[in-house]
Amino acid sequence: MKIFKLKDINRALTLALITTTILSCSDFLEENNQSSLNPDSFYKTGTHAESALNAVYATTRDVFGGFSGGNSSNWHLLEAVSGQSINNSSSNPDLNSLASLSYTSNLIHARSIWAGTYKLVGNANMVIENVPAIFMSEARKKQILGEAYFLRAWAYFNAVRIWGDVPLITTPVGTGSDNFYAQRTSQDIVYDQIVSDLQFAETAGLPSTDASGRVSLAAVKSLLAKVYLTMAGHPLNITAHYADAASKALEVMNLSPSIGLFDTYNEISLESNENTIEHIFSVQYAPNVSANYESLSFLPARNITKGGATGWQTNLPETNFYNSFESGDLRKVNRQGWFYTDYFVGGNGALTDLGGPHIFKAFNVANFGSDTVEGNGQGDFLNFSVIRFAEVLLIYAEASNEVSGPSAAAINAVKRVRDRAGLTTPSSLSKDAFRELIWKERWHELCYERKAWFDMVRLRKAFNSVTGSFDNFVGHTLLSSNQTLQEKHLLFPIPALELGNNPNLTQNTGY
Repeated sequence: MKIFKLKDINRALTLALITTTILSCSDFLEENNQSSLNPDSFYKTGTHAESALNAVYATTRDVFGGFSGGNSSNWHLLEAVSGQSINNSSSNPDLNSLASLSYTSNLIHARSIWAGTYKLVGNANMVIENVPAIFMSEARKKQILGEAYFLRAWAYFNAVRIWGDVPLITTPVGTGSDNFYAQRTSQDIVYDQIVSDLQFAETAGLPSTDASGRVSLAAVKSLLAKVYLTMAGHPLNITAHYADAASKALEVMNLSPSIGLFDTYNEISLESNENTIEHIFSVQYAPNVSANYESLSFLPARNITKGGATGWQTNLPETNFYNSFESGDLRKVNRQGWFYTDYFVGGNGALTDLGGPHIFKAFNVANFGSDTVEGNGQGDFLNFSVIRFAEVLLIYAEASNEVSGPSAAAINAVKRVRDRAGLTTPSSLSKDAFRELIWKERWHELCYERKAWFDMVRLRKAFNSVTGSFDNFVGHTLLSSNQTLQEKHLLFPIPALELGNNPNLTQNTGY
């Protein structure tokens, strides 16, 4: 008999949560298989609760960080269609189909993200269902639940933006469960659940910030601001949520000085700065746990790293987007911002030309080396960014502008981002002009961080890097592939594997 198979969802929803050992400090993400355990004998102590939560954190890496075949990771689903980079790999037909907008429901990236998402949801549901009955510190119990609610909300926030209506599963699933063959749930209901989960997490007694990488109050409020901003746009168009987005973003801004912007762009990608200052929430990577292969997609296929390792060179900057940065923008300065055109042989040797611009974001100097740092060559354990403070500032500015126009506070929020880039910010703008300025800042400040595609969907707009203005989503030509976006591209196809295993699922229009 076929089942509702979300990467072996029965096992994921009933056992994966209990497959961790108790770890200390930053080791909370490590997961070890102990499949002889079962829920009936497991959820008895505070130690069990901590171990169960570890499993939820461990599966955050399965959503976008999973491997999707030759020279590609799951997150390429959002990058290849953004138009900000050129797909430079010929070894992965799924990645090529993404870049050319010819993908189908068999796309491995979509299938892997779906599986990772529901594995995370299943793990979180087990915590939320079972931890309340455990005899332990009530304060810590509530924090554990708050972290689990946040992570479930993040999983569903990704899913609803990628696929639209998705199965909303909020309790553990077994073979006799009513939702064993789950149907798709309307987006507005999914969003209501996301908001509810985050509102619970807000009251869970979480610390304002957390340098270990766990969920903090700043992360909760930042994600809630993002959710409200998205709900105010397409497809829900609940414009009253602009005020909610501005309010939550402002609450995060008021947490300074523990939260702020780094002075330079190089500081953003230092391992020593992870989970501090600007980094509000990231998917965690660490030695002896898991390495992050994001940088391999951006590294050139030549020896410029400690140990002589070469990159995949899967993504190169799209030329027109690279040229669209304003004159004097420090984000475009070689080896100081988001790009580089030359680097040091072996990590710290002779400077060599790369033959054109490459993406410097997520370049791990501690591992790869530089002219002043030899590099340790131990592997790339740089975290996978989810929310930076720069985005919070831009959320506040955009939402505030939609409510009451370009106030001094909103302009100052954008100015903080542009000041670091060495750019001047007009002090007087119309509401429409300020809106477009904010959008451009999002495209340039947050590029290569899986943000642009979601912006394109919620705004129904796409940045035209030749004209410097914004086109309608439908009809916009991606200069990275010379392909034109259609209505169907607002959502990705439900994976064919899931349709085959669950008779209650239906496909998105156009696939």
